[in-house]
Amino acid sequence: MPSETVCVTGAGGFIASWLVKALLERGYTVIGTVRNPEDPKNFHLKSLEGADERLVLCKADLTDLKAVRTAIDGCHGVFHTASPVTDDPEEMVEPAVNGAKNVVEAAAEAGVRRVVFTSSIGAVYMDPNRGPDVVVDESCWSDLDFCKNTRNWYCYGKAVAERAAWETAEEKGVDLVVVNPVLVLGPLLQPMVNASIVHVLKYLTGSAKTYANSIQAYVDVRDVALAHVLVFETPSASGRYICAESVLHRGDVVDILVKLFPEYPIPTKCSDEVNPRKKPYKFSNQKLKDLGLDFIPIKQSLYDTVKCLQEKGHLPIPTQSGPQ
Repeated sequence: MPSETVCVTGAGGFIASWLVKALLERGYTVIGTVRNPEDPKNFHLKSLEGADERLVLCKADLTDLKAVRTAIDGCHGVFHTASPVTDDPEEMVEPAVNGAKNVVEAAAEAGVRRVVFTSSIGAVYMDPNRGPDVVVDESCWSDLDFCKNTRNWYCYGKAVAERAAWETAEEKGVDLVVVNPVLVLGPLLQPMVNASIVHVLKYLTGSAKTYANSIQAYVDVRDVALAHVLVFETPSASGRYICAESVLHRGDVVDILVKLFPEYPIPTKCSDEVNPRKKPYKFSNQKLKDLGLDFIPIKQSLYDTVKCLQEKGHLPIPTQSGPQ
């Protein structure tokens, strides 16, 4: 079992919570940065196995370099998962970039072995000039002008933050590895529903009457957490790692949900009945498979997501069976 100390930024988040759980299970001591250690929304971390002995939650504003240095000091590795999730450019771009720079700079000063940075597929695939037969892999980058012109500030922010992390790492001599997850599903450890889970929840509550003519890549949160651990622990790991299980049309998602949970008012009609059905893009997740990651099928992930939402009280369990 490792006896190393690692830092996880934004420890109370969806991905980060599972990462903290995985690290504690492997014997690491974890320093988790949160906005407020006494906030009840972070209490789930304290109940994780090994947390009493090997988890310390500390308050740290990632735009404050001094606070970041204090959190990382003495750590062997850093997992930078914290990031704004918003399409407001002022709340997204500058905090994401400054946070990335500060974490890498503080890691350099602390002499950590490796920094693992949680980026996003949003930094990879937003390119209007990519042909339909081109495979999206780790060499792809989102077109920043396209992100700006379409006002997709989340993808723009993730792309410029990742670029800033790479530039700072090169300048400071930091061993940086990046994980680029797609839309993340799976059971929640934290008490609150996060943005990516709302993507599924809206189809079960009846708030979405139709589904969009669009495609999305999906991955299970447990696989994303494991991907972070694998790229940290594998000395030869380098560069970027796309973390994706499959690309599905929204129609495929609702079909799976209808078969698994017919008792919910899941929409069966597409909002766009004029244009051709959007086709999935091709991607490569071979780099993570080569590290030994065996992805959880998205059908299983969707099932576990809904079951968790029921157990946590975010989704009522209908009393009558059969389609509504």
